[in-house]
Amino acid sequence: MPKLKTHKSSAARFRVTGGGKIMRMYGRRNNFRRKKRGPVNVLFSRTVEVAKPNQKKIRQLLAGQA
Repeated sequence: MPKLKTHKSSAARFRVTGGGKIMRMYGRRNNFRRKKRGPVNVLFSRTVEVAKPNQKKIRQLLAGQA
């Protein structure tokens, strides 16, 4: 049986919390960041939980992580 390998671009985008939730950052946060209002940039820096339909696929991509 071959080793499970982590999908590295997914590992950079998603984090698994201690409770098992998969967290992600907001998208479109780096383009024209100086032009955006300060409160908008603060909101972009937060993490949110991944939607339920996508969690199964992301868990498979991150399966190689210890």
